[in-house]
Amino acid sequence: MSPWLRVMLGGVTIGLLLSACGPTVTADRQDLAVLAQEAEGFTQARPGRPRFPQDHGAHPDYRIEWWYLTANLQDAAGRPYGAQWTLFRFATRPADGDVPDNPWQSPQVFMGHFALTTPEAHVAFQRYARGGDHAGLARAGARAQPFAAWLDYWSLASAGEAWLPLQVRARQYGYGLQLRLQSDRGLVLQGEGGFSQKHPAGGGSWYYSHPFLEASGELQLDNQTIPVHGQAWLDREWSSQFLRPDQAGWDWFALHLESGEKLLLFRLRGRDGAADFRHGVLIAQDGRKRQLKPREILLEPLRETLVAGRRLPLRWKIQLPEIGRQLEVEALHPNQWMALDYAYWEGAVLVRGEHADSRGVGYLELTGYPLD
Repeated sequence: MSPWLRVMLGGVTIGLLLSACGPTVTADRQDLAVLAQEAEGFTQARPGRPRFPQDHGAHPDYRIEWWYLTANLQDAAGRPYGAQWTLFRFATRPADGDVPDNPWQSPQVFMGHFALTTPEAHVAFQRYARGGDHAGLARAGARAQPFAAWLDYWSLASAGEAWLPLQVRARQYGYGLQLRLQSDRGLVLQGEGGFSQKHPAGGGSWYYSHPFLEASGELQLDNQTIPVHGQAWLDREWSSQFLRPDQAGWDWFALHLESGEKLLLFRLRGRDGAADFRHGVLIAQDGRKRQLKPREILLEPLRETLVAGRRLPLRWKIQLPEIGRQLEVEALHPNQWMALDYAYWEGAVLVRGEHADSRGVGYLELTGYPLD
């Protein structure tokens, strides 16, 4: 499909999505509009147990879900890179058993994000398609076994019948990503058995991760191929109302520590005086989890940087007195802004501390910060 036609169809699709899901969205809240709207008629995420391999695939009765991969990579000389590949699925209306024969009428809308970061630059791309095969123009979907999630030629899929290894691919305008993802450790269920609470009053998402993926392959940067290797983190979430109206956005950290541990932290920021909601988990090398007490998660922004008209905290001091850790997190470089239809900051970070259990690399995501 030609670039101009892709842009036109993308604009039509996102317009249909917003009109179907609720009221018109202001420019500074486009990143959160669908996530915070009421979810009447959709299945709600409740505590329980996930089912595998079924839950690797799509959940059309829920309104929102994503397959979210980030990777901290380096080349043979040790030069750092970051990569993000994400497939989002949105349902424009609750499932009612009436599945249209025409894929152009499918209520399942897929949106893909792909980004690459170097120490000096950042590029980001997006694609759209409704679920199904549209006469060869656009294809999108997800299946559980053998696992695959795709939008056109952007794909994340099992290499065989088993879940691992995975392969991720994307390419756009001289930039590309092709990685093989392998691990000898299993999935990590976030929250309580896979249910991740997101608000003090309850509610949340189904959430599991694979934070122990070893990545190898190549990047294409302006048509130059660069062999890379490193660490990757896959997050899977599905919900029907990820945020509540009194929540403004989130600060999310996924960190690979030199000790071999993984650290997940997030803060959902309250709006108009509402309390923040904090969550943290330290994952040992063998996959065992230690949930952190919310009051023992101390997040202090050390520096704000003006990016895309917003003041964003891109350097942090994190104190975790419960486990005796203190670390600083700083962006690999400031301008890792995802200047897409749903804009947010997502980028590679460096983690500094006195010991191996407080040093490393990772990814930071910031959403819901208003225009300055």
